Amino acid sequence: MYKLVIFLFILVNYSWASLIGANYNQRDMQILEDLQIKSSFITDYKLQKTYNNLLRKHNQNNYVRKLSDASLFVPKIKKILREEEIPSVFLYMAMAESDFTIDAKSNVKATGIWQFMSETGKHFDLNINLYVDERMDLVKSTKAATQYLKYLHKRFDKWYLAALAYNCGEGRVIEAITRATIDKYVQENPKEKNSSKIQEFRHTIYSYQRGREPFYKLNRVYKEIKDWDVSLDIDDFLRVQKNITRQYIPSESRMYIRKIIALGMMNNQSFITENDNAHLLNIGATSSVATIPVKGGLHLKSISTAVGIDYEEIKNLNKHLKLQIVPPYEKTYDIYIPYSRLARYQANKNLIKDSKYLVYIVKRGDSLHKIGNKYNISYKIIKDFNKLNTNILSLKQKLIIPISSNKSNSSNIRLAKANTKTTLIYKVKNGDTLYSIARKYNIDLKKLMSDNELKSNFINIGDKIVIKK
Repeated sequence: MYKLVIFLFILVNYSWASLIGANYNQRDMQILEDLQIKSSFITDYKLQKTYNNLLRKHNQNNYVRKLSDASLFVPKIKKILREEEIPSVFLYMAMAESDFTIDAKSNVKATGIWQFMSETGKHFDLNINLYVDERMDLVKSTKAATQYLKYLHKRFDKWYLAALAYNCGEGRVIEAITRATIDKYVQENPKEKNSSKIQEFRHTIYSYQRGREPFYKLNRVYKEIKDWDVSLDIDDFLRVQKNITRQYIPSESRMYIRKIIALGMMNNQSFITENDNAHLLNIGATSSVATIPVKGGLHLKSISTAVGIDYEEIKNLNKHLKLQIVPPYEKTYDIYIPYSRLARYQANKNLIKDSKYLVYIVKRGDSLHKIGNKYNISYKIIKDFNKLNTNILSLKQKLIIPISSNKSNSSNIRLAKANTKTTLIYKVKNGDTLYSIARKYNIDLKKLMSDNELKSNFINIGDKIVIKK
């Protein structure tokens, strides 16, 4: 019986090794190289498991469907990645994040193809207001993602660490590098295990993890250990330590980086490179989406009608326009149409009526008749345009109003201008520094300290910081 078990164990491992040899090729190795991952990681058991799971027939079909559905988006993403000198494998990071769904929303309210949280999106100049959520803007969100990735790569010097930080946060990767470096240093230098410096560093990490120390103290340790002669690779970060609750990298992020790699490798498989799906390899070879400037206040329906473009087609490319209205506070604003419709747009753009659409916020005492009289328009048009089944309105209900330009300054029209000055209160969280808060809100550090009457950079978890913009 014992010999039989040994024989089966050898047979399984031999079969698995054969699977590796059969299923991986030079293009797969290039994906690892682009992420600055050592080639031996191709044999990582959990990567193989993820990859082989994706190769199941229903997952192959899903992969093909997602690429096909995104055939208009993918070329634009590829083009921006090339222009910004981001490795092409990051296309599959977008797939891992959202399945190329422009209006994807997570349960923590991350939004868009690149799954930006609201604060992070605003930090990278994505507007989020009544009219737009540019996290769902194909071009602007992709450019914001490339800027974020370049920043993370500059900080960590490895593309795979940039991808991990994008998913689990810059602070968590700094903590991981700090812990892994100290652990490996002690492993290579056992006599240093109980040195005062090592004990001090470990105490700082322990206290930071429990919210007793601010991020800048952990960062101070990180800066000091960066120069140690310790070599780390992806295996060091992804390995699961026994009897440790808080691993270097969260399990979700460990799965995330393997999924990006596996999705990239899927594109090299025969079900893509041969037969009916071979055309998917050429996605990105030609332009697919055209950017056109249009006047503020126009409705997408007006544009689609005038130039003969299907309304649903243009709406699906412009999901960042929350009400399908071009922001009325903008003189011109870029929207997207299929490149194949560009010539038709150029020929018919002068037919677009210069009517304006704004958003009216219902207040107490309003009725459809009253609002119609206010803007010299039949209440039936308002009712029909907003697809209302009843004349009854609710307080703070948003109505789209076709309106002439001389009515655009009504006090009940919410323009949500990007330049409006605002003040908010930010509550300091674990990992925050004054510098990171200032950068997040694009505020000068000295101004932030002045607005809060701070004489030093020291802040505590739970402190309330006034943000004046």
